[in-house]
Amino acid sequence: MPQKKTSLTKQEITKYTITFWKIVIGVIAFGIILIFSIGLGLFGKLPSFRDLENPKSNLSSDVISDDGVVLGSYFVQNRSNVRYDEISPNVINALIATEDIRFYSHSGIDFKRIFTIVFYNLMGNKQGASTITQQLAKNLFPREGVNGFFSIVIVKFKEWIIALKLERNYTKEEIITMYLNTVDFGSYNSFGIKSAAQTYFNTTPDKLSPEQAAVLIGMLKGPSWYNPVRNPDRSLARRNTVLENMGKAGYLSDPETEELKQKPLVLSFKATHHFDGYAAYFRAVLKKEIQKIFEDQEIVKADGTPYDLDRDGLKVYTTINARMQKYAEQAQREYMKTLQNDFTREWKNRNPFQGEAAKLLKIGMMRSDRYRQLKDEGVSEEDIVKNFNTPVKMSIFSWNGEVEKTMTPMDSIKYYKLLLRNSMMSMEPHTGFVRAWVGGISFEHFKYDQVKMGTRQVGSTAKPFTYAVAIENQGYSPCYMAPNEPVEIEGYRPRAYKPIPGYISLKTALAYSQNYVTVFLMKQVGATAVSTLIKRMGITSDVPAYPSISLGSFEASVYDMVGAYSAFANHGIWTEPTYLSRIEDKNGNVLYERKPRVVVALNPQTAYAITDMLKEVVQRGTGRRLRTKYNLTNPIGGKTGTTQNNSDGWFIGITPQLVTGVWTGAEDRAIHFANTSQGGGANSALPIFGLYMKKVYADPTLKYTKGDFEPPKGGSTITLNCDAYAKKPGSDSTATTTPATEPVLPITEPAP
Repeated sequence: MPQKKTSLTKQEITKYTITFWKIVIGVIAFGIILIFSIGLGLFGKLPSFRDLENPKSNLSSDVISDDGVVLGSYFVQNRSNVRYDEISPNVINALIATEDIRFYSHSGIDFKRIFTIVFYNLMGNKQGASTITQQLAKNLFPREGVNGFFSIVIVKFKEWIIALKLERNYTKEEIITMYLNTVDFGSYNSFGIKSAAQTYFNTTPDKLSPEQAAVLIGMLKGPSWYNPVRNPDRSLARRNTVLENMGKAGYLSDPETEELKQKPLVLSFKATHHFDGYAAYFRAVLKKEIQKIFEDQEIVKADGTPYDLDRDGLKVYTTINARMQKYAEQAQREYMKTLQNDFTREWKNRNPFQGEAAKLLKIGMMRSDRYRQLKDEGVSEEDIVKNFNTPVKMSIFSWNGEVEKTMTPMDSIKYYKLLLRNSMMSMEPHTGFVRAWVGGISFEHFKYDQVKMGTRQVGSTAKPFTYAVAIENQGYSPCYMAPNEPVEIEGYRPRAYKPIPGYISLKTALAYSQNYVTVFLMKQVGATAVSTLIKRMGITSDVPAYPSISLGSFEASVYDMVGAYSAFANHGIWTEPTYLSRIEDKNGNVLYERKPRVVVALNPQTAYAITDMLKEVVQRGTGRRLRTKYNLTNPIGGKTGTTQNNSDGWFIGITPQLVTGVWTGAEDRAIHFANTSQGGGANSALPIFGLYMKKVYADPTLKYTKGDFEPPKGGSTITLNCDAYAKKPGSDSTATTTPATEPVLPITEPAP
């Protein structure tokens, strides 16, 4: 039997060796050709030099206050960039020790690690070989349509090429900063180290401790799997692994590593939402305005594409002062909680949805998202009504915080209909800069802005416009004695709430918000003149030339009314309320800059006379609780306003440096306080102004003084001190008064 051949001949060995090296050389050559082809773009476009210089990522745009505070952001992904020097060394050390120990020695690809990882994977211990630079390449230029082994190889080679290009274009510090700015830290809108530090630890990246940094870097292996909120045990174990890596790399000593590993997982978690931060209503209005500015003025990027506030990392600089915004929101919260309790008690044993008011519930139902969704699903009207009367679990707004309740959707509509709303705005009359903007009571629950977008009847806050026309056009004096008795003009006969009998001065009439005298003046000057002045003072809503506009029958926004009153405090010059200063792109280039418009609305003498009369409102009239209750004894002018049936309460206050307007009312005018003592502007709006101003004056950093209004150049030519007149009421003088005939009276606030 022949023997089996047990060894290869020399010729066969030589043949196999040559074949082996041919294969190796062929594979290497193929790889080189493949990489070269990929570099030429034959397997898909690679990032250009410009792309590498300006890598695209979804960067949030920050809205920044006048005092440098980020009020909030617009984002698809909540991502904001930080500089290298704004990142704690603990973060950088944890990242390098865990993800890429030879980061500072390789040129984008760690070939030594690749061969090591191949060995580990062959042994069944799967590990990744991507360097930080390669991961950055993947983050900046994500894979698209990767299917099959060959596609994966092509994509991997692309990442290598991009990584090498990144290494040539950026320093190591820039690469690690870009990586930490682009990495995903899981759900809760956390993209980039800045957002992650804020979300999970309520701090900034430069203040992250070693154990905090280890938690965040540990999440990179699996943002959901190692999420410290959802999976705390896994996160803790992963954190300790990262700490061990830091110890092995020499960033921590052995005792430090062991000590930190023993610490519990401590978070300060707060998920990020679009409505987080201050001035949420303001930011929503601002966003729409910026989008309109970009469209109208054709402000586009270098490549001709439009800017995207949610993705392009713009810096939006505003006139809002973060401290004043905080004080405004605090003042609203403090008082509205009390006022709502009073309102709830008033309606406790009464049904406001009877008769015509029952329609409010049906309208509320049909406007709801639930109704629209059911309609889209083809549900019948009858079944929709059943659905709205079936109890479900829901979360509702309250001034004590969000409340989880089981109630019918219809009951929730009733609840919200009986919830008072409030808005306010504060601006500097000389510059036009808006310093505080509170558009509603909770942007999370009620998105409609009541500062600029919404309008309501203004009530008695309109009266100074008629007085201004009388003084400027007809030469009336604030001390003119007018009959405070029923008057008719073009068939219009207004009512009056507790009128002061007899003749009273115009100053007293405005101080106590007397209807008859105001309409008497309207009869003298004409509705057209008053309407013209109102429009000239910046009111953009419809103001028809009817006699009733003297008592505020027209609707206007808080934004417009505050702007109009600023002309009284600014010597007759109306300065457009301005809240947007400028917009910059992510590189600091100015894209847009706003300059306020200015209009001469009134003669300085007239404006100063009206200001003096508004001071009288606070000194002894419907606004005097500012002095008696809130101890604001410095020169302040103001005007309360109450509309028919107490549906709207207003107060607009002026100081030499600030004009602030406050409105309070329910969503529907049919829902209101039963009496003026509670529903009038003196009670429903003025207190918020008082609380706000106390906070503003208590903050020395704001530098708002308590000085008096400056008179016009050369002094006032209109006599403002009615004590200077000695003639008695009823004389022919256009300015007669005696102080004895005008005692301090109870505060009353008539509605139109």
